[in-house]
Amino acid sequence: MHAVMETGGKQYRVTTGDVVQVEKCVGQVGDKVEIRSLLLLQDDQGVTVDPEQIKTAKVVGEILQQGRNRKVVVFKKKRRKNYRRTQGHRQAFTRLKILEIVK
Repeated sequence: MHAVMETGGKQYRVTTGDVVQVEKCVGQVGDKVEIRSLLLLQDDQGVTVDPEQIKTAKVVGEILQQGRNRKVVVFKKKRRKNYRRTQGHRQAFTRLKILEIVK
């Protein structure tokens, strides 16, 4: 069974047993997370995209890791004005293991 879930403004195609890296979710390592924002379900009977049929479905996952990505350096400059600004950013992420897709 496949599902397309939406979390953190992004969409992910997942199956049972997958490990996905998503935007930061609230919780500690080892906690279970339920994601109810599904856009598509695919199983043996076919593909379901009707929101009325999907609204009872959910994806259950376990938090494997909470972390931050590598630093992205932002550099601004205005020529001939001696204006330079350097700033760094590290985006937080959560690594999830998909335990099951409940229809």
